[in-house]
Amino acid sequence: MIVPMIKYSFVLFYKDYEAFLAQLQELGLVDITVSGWEPSEDERRLMTEIDQQRKAMKTLAELRKNELGTRAEAFDSPEEALRHFVEASAEIDRLHAEAAKLQKEIADLEPWGDFSKARIDQLAENGIKLHLFTAFTKEFDLRAEGWKSEFAVEEIARKNGVVYFAIVTGRGGQPVEINATEVKMPERTAQERKADLTDLYQALETERQRLERAAESLDELDEYGKQLREQLDLSRVNTSALRQADGALVVMEGWAPAEAQEKVDAFLADDETAYTTKEEPQAEDEPPVLLKNNRFARAFEFIGGFYSLPRYGTMDLTPFFAPFYMIFFGFCLADAGYGSLYVIAAIIARFKVSKQYQGLVTLAMMCGLSTIFFGLLTGNAFGIQLAEQPLFQPISRYMINSDQLFNVAIGVGVVHILYAMCIKVFGITKRDGFRYALSSLGWLIFLLSGLCGFILPEVGIEGYALGSIPFWITAGIGLCLMFFFNSPGKNPFFNFGLGIWNTYNDVTGLLSDVLSYIRLFALGLSGGILALVFNRLALEMSPDIIIFRQIVMILILAVGQGITLFMASLSAFVHPLRLTFVEFYKNAGFVDGGRPFQPLKKEER
Repeated sequence: MIVPMIKYSFVLFYKDYEAFLAQLQELGLVDITVSGWEPSEDERRLMTEIDQQRKAMKTLAELRKNELGTRAEAFDSPEEALRHFVEASAEIDRLHAEAAKLQKEIADLEPWGDFSKARIDQLAENGIKLHLFTAFTKEFDLRAEGWKSEFAVEEIARKNGVVYFAIVTGRGGQPVEINATEVKMPERTAQERKADLTDLYQALETERQRLERAAESLDELDEYGKQLREQLDLSRVNTSALRQADGALVVMEGWAPAEAQEKVDAFLADDETAYTTKEEPQAEDEPPVLLKNNRFARAFEFIGGFYSLPRYGTMDLTPFFAPFYMIFFGFCLADAGYGSLYVIAAIIARFKVSKQYQGLVTLAMMCGLSTIFFGLLTGNAFGIQLAEQPLFQPISRYMINSDQLFNVAIGVGVVHILYAMCIKVFGITKRDGFRYALSSLGWLIFLLSGLCGFILPEVGIEGYALGSIPFWITAGIGLCLMFFFNSPGKNPFFNFGLGIWNTYNDVTGLLSDVLSYIRLFALGLSGGILALVFNRLALEMSPDIIIFRQIVMILILAVGQGITLFMASLSAFVHPLRLTFVEFYKNAGFVDGGRPFQPLKKEER
């Protein structure tokens, strides 16, 4: 659900403004409206420093985790540690690029061996020139005798199918024109460049030691990052506040959750610097959005965050799509073995990860349990057909085949869409009034009447069939609402024309929406088939040598099942997102555009 907000307006004398903001930050319950904010030069510097601090925390935490090097001496301050991290990181990147360039140069120089550039220059001064060439081995062997009849040819090395050779010419000698690639005379030898590479590695080690020293300031850097973010929040609010009376007064607007109203009011009652008013949000306001759900639905707020927050005053669809997303994930993965791995990983992570990631652990747990259920339903675990195993014979009659799986996918899709339409009717009624929901209600009644007319006779209820009087009555009510109540207060002819247009869009959209759920069937089958293929490869490609056969089999299974798990999990994550954000959100009337509730506050320490 979306937490109700209370609007506060503050008027302060400019000298009291910064102190009041600092007190609001200590309170940590009020979101100050910031509109038209353009960061100043100082704020851009702060943003850059915050970005550098985040990168430093990630890199240095990994460095300290791996315990590289000896215990180093920390820098005197987090600012100094951050500065050294930025400088050392940039220098390490530069040195790595230079090292890669040097290594390539050494590889090019090594075939020419150890030579004296000074001696070659001395020979050139005396009229003896050295020309270096390369040619493919086959080409050189074919033409070498002819070249030697004209020039002094000396083969130097052969490497990777290429011959490196030199031709010596004297004063007044003829120009060297042969079918080979001439190489510019190197300025330095491979050995000399290797010495340069050694010096470069020493410089890299020096920079790594700077990083190790910065890593010893990790806790201080974490605290410094919180201070920077708090400073940016204060500055952002400060620069966007409205100045009145030639800058003597400062006016700003803030929002607080209704459930925290008493705490905010108590704080303002003790404050004597600000004149404050409060009121309920108006239609033209854009309050921030704070979601509050139960433990189950809260885990799926992460999924909804990939799209957008709902606009304030509309419905939060997280509790409504959460169970279906879990079902879709299990449907797509549909492997009891993989689902068990998810559950085991979630149980282990429950005791390993910090509190802020516990929601993701719960999400993984729910999706894993759903995967186990659909894996048992389809009789699949690591590509093994469970129905053929003696242990699962008692429940094999409850398992479904591919034809039944297709029907289940379509059935789940129809239920999902109708469920979304019910939510849309409820949401419009709550937001705008029941009469504005009549058109959507009519479309829902018409679809339900057709669905009941098709299904009920199949289960033995003959009184409500397609073409029966009860069917025509309910379908007629639905059509009437669709065509004449889609725009309350407008001309009936306008409503009728708009109803025809909306019906055309709804019918075509509904068909494509229902067909989208076939992906559940396709993905549910493909993962099991791919796992089955790797199982057969492991059996058929393993040699008959004892012990070696088992080793090869385990390797093929580990790699194959790992690939299958990764690809199937990726599909099981992405495609339910599509069904949620396109099919469900559209039919449920989701209104996006909400901005997150971000109170001015001190970060947790």
